[in-house]
Amino acid sequence: MHSITISKLRGAALLLCFGILASPVQAESGTGLTPFEASYTAAMEKGVSLNGSAKRTLTSQGNDIWLYRTDVDSFIASIDESLILRWENGRVVPMRYRYHLSGFLIKDRKHSIDFDWSTGVATGEYKGKRFEIELEEGVLDPLGYQLQLHQDIRNGERDMTYKVIDGRSVDEERFAVINGEATSTGGDRTAFLKAEKVREDSKRQTLMWFSPEQDFLLVRLLQVEPDGSTYELKLKAADFGP
Repeated sequence: MHSITISKLRGAALLLCFGILASPVQAESGTGLTPFEASYTAAMEKGVSLNGSAKRTLTSQGNDIWLYRTDVDSFIASIDESLILRWENGRVVPMRYRYHLSGFLIKDRKHSIDFDWSTGVATGEYKGKRFEIELEEGVLDPLGYQLQLHQDIRNGERDMTYKVIDGRSVDEERFAVINGEATSTGGDRTAFLKAEKVREDSKRQTLMWFSPEQDFLLVRLLQVEPDGSTYELKLKAADFGP
């Protein structure tokens, strides 16, 4: 494995922001995936600082089946989120999604989705209640769309909309690349792609920076709440498989 290490940083509130953190994706022959492990630091600035860490991994299970998971640890919360998916024609096909949130003075929250593409039905549980949803072509889960977003940006797409099962309904998530930026560090100039999560009638702003030089790795995420509170995530290190 080769290692990519980004300078030490302050990050974003994991509980509030990590759900929109797309993770490192690398292509093989333009269409495949490569195993990886990435770590992030995180913090929230809202009068007090809350620090945490997160790890995201993508591992091959063979026969185009992949395990994609996120583990978050912070003072206030822990998140265990995973997806078993099939990678087919450059698209994520979700099969089994699991989410578990627990923490200090936080009520446990669980979300599960099982996709049966042969019958065209997804079943699961959300907030203790069972549900069943008819599957639409291309519909994704809360973790799979993040993987698809990264791959689509890498492949040159600049305005992306995904249908995502969120709770017991299907919502649309839209993202757009808005411009390029360059920063100077130690005399070296580095270019980034800047993207945003598009929201209608909302003052909440979410911005993301991707590094073309590092295969469009997400290197920074900034979320600004309507009350002015800021949350920031930055990459600490990433290792890619062979």
